[in-house]
Amino acid sequence: MKLKRILKYVFLLILLGSLGFLYGFSNARNSQKEINKVSVQFDLGEGYFLTQSMVNKLLIQNNQRVQKQAKSVIDLYQLEKKVLENPYIEKASLFMTIDGTLNTQIKERQPIARIITSNSSYYIDSQAVKVPLSGNYSARVPLVTGVENDKDLVEVKKLLDKIVNDEFLQKEIIGIHLKATKEYMMTVRSGNYEIEFGKLTEIDHKIKKLKAFYSKVFLDSTIHSYKTINIKYHNQVVGVK
Repeated sequence: MKLKRILKYVFLLILLGSLGFLYGFSNARNSQKEINKVSVQFDLGEGYFLTQSMVNKLLIQNNQRVQKQAKSVIDLYQLEKKVLENPYIEKASLFMTIDGTLNTQIKERQPIARIITSNSSYYIDSQAVKVPLSGNYSARVPLVTGVENDKDLVEVKKLLDKIVNDEFLQKEIIGIHLKATKEYMMTVRSGNYEIEFGKLTEIDHKIKKLKAFYSKVFLDSTIHSYKTINIKYHNQVVGVK
């Protein structure tokens, strides 16, 4: 009985040792396998600011492309960190597969406005991160002028957030101008008139008034007779023809 038990333990030890050896052998062979393919996938199905070839050029380690390098020398953390240094990339995830493919999943930054200052022009995303303009893609977002510093940028983003999250305003508002008085004017897609928004107070109430006004003037087609629509006063909308 004792002999059977001993043999059982011996067999178990041999089995575990064999599995450990096979795992180590397989792992060693896998680590020596070279990267033979790079697969780039974009979160939205396609890249706008970046192309697959542009992302491939970011995948540099030891001053050379990752292709033909052994998997054991690939530092995914450092590679991912390098990719994230690109101003157009918000998130990146890298992982290797057994067949020698380096998979790269990219989420690009999504602009919500284009800021035009006296000496520069750039996009900002939903996190107020500045994104440079690109020759590959021009985002269809509101143009913002009159913003000259980061404090102004923080303020105007409050209005931009409301526009981005409202389907009607997202289609209608094409421009925002911050005046020296710290009041806002907005240009629209539907006609040759401006909306005088005023200062960033009672934002939700002003938007509600604007929509109510729109629902009336769009029905009788009088919207095009206005030069300015003023919604900055508390309980009224003033239309100037």
